[in-house]
Amino acid sequence: SKIFTNYVRDFFGRNQLSQFMDQTNCLAELTNKRRLSALGPGGLTREHAGFDVRDVHPSHYGRICPIETPEGPNIGLISSLALYGTLDEFSFIEAPYCRVVHGKPTDKVDYLSADEEDEHYIAQANAERDAKGAFVNEYVLGRHAGESGEFPREKIDYIDVSPKQLISAAAGLIPFLEHDDANRALMGSNMQRQAVPLLKAERPLVGTGLEHAVARDSRSIVVAKADGIVTSSTAERIIVTKDGKMPGKNAKPDSYQEYILYKFLRSNASTFINQHPIVVRGEKVVKGQTLADGACTDQGDLALGRNVMVAFMSWRGYNYEDAIIISERLVQEDVYTSIHVSLEDVVARDTKLGNEEITRDIPNVGEEELRNLDAEGVIRVGAEVKGGDILVGKITPKGEADLAPEERLLKAIFGEKASDVKDTSLKLSSGSSGIVMDVRVERKQDPMKAKLTKAELKAKRQQKEQEYKNAHNDIIDMLGHELGEKLLGQKLSVPVLNDKDEEIIPADRKITKMMLGRLAACCDTYQMKDCDEKEAIEEILRNYRNKLRNNEQCRQEALELLEKGDGMEPGKISSVKVYIASKRRISIGDKMAGRHGNKGIVSKIVPVADLPFMADGRPVDIILNPLGVPSRMNVGQVFETHAGWAAKILGMCVATPVFDGIREETILELLDKARRIKVEEAGWTIDGNNRVIDDQGRDRTDDFVGNDGKTRLYDGFTGEPFAQKVVVGQIYMLKLDHLVANKIHARSTGPYSLVTQQPLGGKAQHGGQRFGEMEVWALEAYGAAYTLQEMLTVKSDDTQGRTKIYDSIMKGGNELIAGVPESFNVLLREMQSLCLDVRVKKNSSNMA
Repeated sequence: SKIFTNYVRDFFGRNQLSQFMDQTNCLAELTNKRRLSALGPGGLTREHAGFDVRDVHPSHYGRICPIETPEGPNIGLISSLALYGTLDEFSFIEAPYCRVVHGKPTDKVDYLSADEEDEHYIAQANAERDAKGAFVNEYVLGRHAGESGEFPREKIDYIDVSPKQLISAAAGLIPFLEHDDANRALMGSNMQRQAVPLLKAERPLVGTGLEHAVARDSRSIVVAKADGIVTSSTAERIIVTKDGKMPGKNAKPDSYQEYILYKFLRSNASTFINQHPIVVRGEKVVKGQTLADGACTDQGDLALGRNVMVAFMSWRGYNYEDAIIISERLVQEDVYTSIHVSLEDVVARDTKLGNEEITRDIPNVGEEELRNLDAEGVIRVGAEVKGGDILVGKITPKGEADLAPEERLLKAIFGEKASDVKDTSLKLSSGSSGIVMDVRVERKQDPMKAKLTKAELKAKRQQKEQEYKNAHNDIIDMLGHELGEKLLGQKLSVPVLNDKDEEIIPADRKITKMMLGRLAACCDTYQMKDCDEKEAIEEILRNYRNKLRNNEQCRQEALELLEKGDGMEPGKISSVKVYIASKRRISIGDKMAGRHGNKGIVSKIVPVADLPFMADGRPVDIILNPLGVPSRMNVGQVFETHAGWAAKILGMCVATPVFDGIREETILELLDKARRIKVEEAGWTIDGNNRVIDDQGRDRTDDFVGNDGKTRLYDGFTGEPFAQKVVVGQIYMLKLDHLVANKIHARSTGPYSLVTQQPLGGKAQHGGQRFGEMEVWALEAYGAAYTLQEMLTVKSDDTQGRTKIYDSIMKGGNELIAGVPESFNVLLREMQSLCLDVRVKKNSSNMA
């Protein structure tokens, strides 16, 4: 009904809880689907929500993540579902626990609500247990009625299913989370969602083991539905069969699996979605195996960034205040290059003055500007475009009011038609560039439809009905043929009835083609008692039912389209969408971050030759400020640095689950193992005192990363070693969706505010930079009187002075004649509105 339709449209169009899906990367998509909100209809408002509502509560344990929440005014009101949290039939969140019987945990899992949990004694998942699984200690750390403490093991009813059950998917991807301060962990989990998919994805050397689960559950990767052999593996599709042979035209749908891959799609966040196969023809695959990677996955694991060699040291002041120094190699080798797809669209409408037209014939535009447009005025796919280029040519009829006086005179004398239209072409916004990836044109299918008679419309309807009826009959014939292959000439132990209880296939009689035809015709409504034959019949019918339903759906859609026309909104003649792909290399001003809330802005891109390097000549990729670690208390990044360094040399990936990860002693062992490998490669030895001795008998211990995680670095300019040893290792760094190319903006002239006459602010309004009171103080302190006068008058709201300085510049001069700024008049009017009679007296002797 219309009322129901309006309710649905209103919910999806206006409701606060109906949001445009965040598709920056697959983690952002997954998190968006698992989001919990206390706002919206029937909920709280952020203005009236106090600290007690926003704070973490004992009932959140295993249900709502205590870490992942926004940083702004919505903190604590918007949160994420915990990893194992689920909803009951009343939509209350439940958490899973393993039942404990006589002090021994069992495999029986119960889902408890917060109320039910309060009644039980629940032990932590990391409680010490013996070989048989029973608790070792007499007293076990646990929770009861919201309070933590140690309880006798006989009292314990349940135990957590996993140490990571209290956090969300994004927080669960942070290695060594237990060593990070909660504030920085919050930033880390939020910033992972902002990471842009890179051109070359690389899985982290140090992960948590959740990477594959997130990639799989976000449906970014393609996984095998059944065991088999890859028959075909192309960029667009993968076919898997049981015997490895290519299926024929008449092959049964269940005899093979076909996986269609997403190619070169644009996400909601203008990032790039593209799947590519990682299996080859002839390869055996098992159910659940990864067949194709997505935009931000590598070998089936989530891959949001790249592993890079990082040094924690100050370097010529360029990494002051969290600034990040990066190597030129990262730019040249496209390590942090990402693809972005922008959408530009234009609509031609039916106006009062006539129809708008998409055309190549645009007035006062040279052939050079039209070189990339086709005959219809639409840009060709593959064209390279930059800011200001015409993407779609469009002309709009001009009214008399739009014409200049001289145009009106010419029109009256010559009746000229060329000036009847104005250029309203779609142009690429300034500062943008890229390559046209795709063009989609929609037109009214039948502009003469309004003139169709009822008889013509009826004839077209009958024609469509006949087309789909023929398709329906073809499917029924194919079904009858396949049933015949299995049942023709055989006997059934029970009869088959139609929906009117009439016998269509009697029991214990040879089945004929006519009987099978009757069964095929009523495949949706036939009745038969359960038996072995029914299972065989159902297996065949199941596939054909879907085909019949699809055919019926297509028939209804085609008839609806015939009634409505082409589905375009009234007044719209045609629309053109142009997709432009641009390649963004990392540049100064881009935002980068690790997974521990260690964020910063790229301040300098340094040539490889000038960077600090190790004793074997390898330069570092990124330099971070060591002062960014102690005060932020996110020591997890240091652990990751050491573990990453060892993993890189040992050629392995480390999975360190949250709250149950790799221990310090293990990292030290891995570091020592890695050092021994590097020493062997150099052909040197380690003596009894654990010192590295080279072939000339010199002590080279400091040239290798030792158990303290530090090594000696050498200055790229002088070649001399630095005075102190430096922490060097591998960190997984992300490039965030805060790109300087989208933010940088300049203004010469532009729009002004009507009230204050000051330039507007912001890139969207083509505005200027705000020159606030603190900036004024800075110029006052420096004594820059003329610069200050210029800022507060002609560059702001001195309307007459603006015109005068423009005239002066046009004549080749640079005279500054400052007048009274408009803000002074605004102040006067405001005081007058407060009933203060303030008047301005002009002193004629001081006037210019």
